[in-house]
Amino acid sequence: MGKEIDLKKGELIRHVNKALKAISDGYIIAIPLEHSYAFACDAFKADAVRAMHVLRGDPLFTAAQVLVGSAKTAEGVVREINSDIAALMKKFWPGMLSMNLRPQTGLSWDLGDDNQLDQISIRVPKSKFAKALLVESGPLAVASGVRVGRPAPKSLSDIFVLDADLAMQFNNGNLRKGPMTTVVEADDKGVRVLRIGAISLEEIQSIVPGATAL
Repeated sequence: MGKEIDLKKGELIRHVNKALKAISDGYIIAIPLEHSYAFACDAFKADAVRAMHVLRGDPLFTAAQVLVGSAKTAEGVVREINSDIAALMKKFWPGMLSMNLRPQTGLSWDLGDDNQLDQISIRVPKSKFAKALLVESGPLAVASGVRVGRPAPKSLSDIFVLDADLAMQFNNGNLRKGPMTTVVEADDKGVRVLRIGAISLEEIQSIVPGATAL
């Protein structure tokens, strides 16, 4: 696999610069998130995103998730941020809330759905390395660092790919166990909680009282 970088040694900025160079050159890397390792690449490099889907064995028209460094960055890729969405972002980002929102029209990307879904899953992660990288890289397309159907990888040893598949792997050791993200869908019809994870329905409703669970 690609070169392994120990995040517990050396300076964070140097690690970020190495990741940034690989992403800018159109490669896929493996990074630690809160509770699992993920594949990541430049969201605006369609060839890299396509290669990431192939690496995972994703079905056709599967869209990658998008990670951003801040709610302000999200404003550049999401076309509707109403008061409810803004309040959820303020309360739970960075953190374990994924939001399914409508992307800006005319973005020069293809997350894997050929721009047909008119929806993206977007999040600001809390992971220290990911946050630092996103500040410099802009939006990243990400997906769990395993083939479809396998458990989320807690260590780099759980990722099984060829040497040429990844440019770099950023090792933060064995990640602690934890819940999945809570997933909400939000539009002009309201906020719907699609999956309960780290954030409870009650916590969502404390910010958006009208939020419903599917």
